[in-house]
Amino acid sequence: MAKQSTGFSTLCFQKKRWLLLLLAMLSISTAVAFIIRAAYDSSCDRQHFDAPIKDNRFQSTEKTKETALPQIGVASPLSFMKSKLVLLVSHELSLSGGPLLLMELAFLLRGVGAEVCWITNQKPSGTDEVIYNLENKMLDRGVQVFSSKGQEAIDTALKADLVVLNTAVAGKWLDAVLNKDVPRVLPKVLWWIHEMRGHYFKLDYVKHLPFVAGSMIDSHVTAEYWENRTQERLKIKMPKTYVVHLGNSKELMDVAEDSVAKRVLREHVRESLGVRNDDILFAAINSVSRGKGQDLFLRSFYESLQLIKEKKLQVPSIHAVIVGSDMSVQTKFETEIRDFVALKKIQHRVHFVNKTLTVAPYLAAIDVLVQNSQGRGECFGRITIEAMAFQLPVLGTAAGGTAEIVVNGSTGFLHVAGKEGVSPLATNIVKLATHVEKRLTMGKRGYERVKQMFLERHMADRIAGVLKQVLNTKGD
Repeated sequence: MAKQSTGFSTLCFQKKRWLLLLLAMLSISTAVAFIIRAAYDSSCDRQHFDAPIKDNRFQSTEKTKETALPQIGVASPLSFMKSKLVLLVSHELSLSGGPLLLMELAFLLRGVGAEVCWITNQKPSGTDEVIYNLENKMLDRGVQVFSSKGQEAIDTALKADLVVLNTAVAGKWLDAVLNKDVPRVLPKVLWWIHEMRGHYFKLDYVKHLPFVAGSMIDSHVTAEYWENRTQERLKIKMPKTYVVHLGNSKELMDVAEDSVAKRVLREHVRESLGVRNDDILFAAINSVSRGKGQDLFLRSFYESLQLIKEKKLQVPSIHAVIVGSDMSVQTKFETEIRDFVALKKIQHRVHFVNKTLTVAPYLAAIDVLVQNSQGRGECFGRITIEAMAFQLPVLGTAAGGTAEIVVNGSTGFLHVAGKEGVSPLATNIVKLATHVEKRLTMGKRGYERVKQMFLERHMADRIAGVLKQVLNTKGD
């Protein structure tokens, strides 16, 4: 009895330990997965940074393997940034992708001894807990944080070796704060753009874009979109543009590659959702909004249930999980999709989870990721490579960065965006629900692709290539 009690206690301790690890990791993985989202792996050779975007094409996995860095005993490719002064300008500080990615870059640079300063252009008037926590996280890592509008911001911009503007909206800071000093700062500005929507193409935001040292964009399709739209709509020319794919943080990879941690997280999340171990979970992990396509995903999911019933297929119970809910806001869109679930009487099959930074537990618990972003898709879509790290197949729209990550038929299936994609997605859901070997094989191939292309070291290498070009610094 004593041995059994000790074993049980040990198991409980291990469970708690891994849950804490998860929370710590996701605080870092989504605050460092957002820092590592800066450590990109453009699948291009290093030489491609010498060419404008039209010559900078997405390369094959094999080509990327040739340029992969050794994992052990090698100095950081960013070591040449030691002692350099870098000013990071964020349009906001929140838990959204752009600011967290910039934080990842801040931590990578601090890790090699760069002096890093951070300013946030837009802040709410009152106290904000999220901003307070994120600023303290940066201060703890040695990042200096100060006001975007004071003389200190101007002096730092003039002295800095590099200024990084994060997102198109951050361009408003240039004239508002620097004023007459804008021309002196532009030659050392790297503009990091993540937006994929037309309403960001405003001349007030990006009128200085042609005069900066370079722009950095997360996918080829987004870079091409910006190149075409700026020329056609705004009549301005993009600067030299670098495509830098993102990478997974070491913290996330540690959990993804730990079978014990994954098992504990899987059991915990599935128990909280009320699903069995052999049930098959298809999950969309995004903020709930029309652009992310949760409504169309649920229509596909319902259609897949009908197909299974009509064809009398023998499969385990399938479930849809929507991670990113926020009923405190009570958006019309979320109300609509919850009403749809109730109307179709599939409440026992659909699970809504509040938005969270800790995505690892859900990646450990599910069987398939559904990346159903609509319109032009995701600029990159980091959740896709995070899911692949957990050996999950991906069902995604053939749009945006998703099509540059997922190999159709190998690491997942792609379907068209819009209503036309509802039935194809339903068919793909049934395919993966009925073929466990296909799920496992696709998941393993996705993991291999991550190891070849989408790790932090790849990201750091690509960032280094861009910064050397922008700073005109010769590497050793």
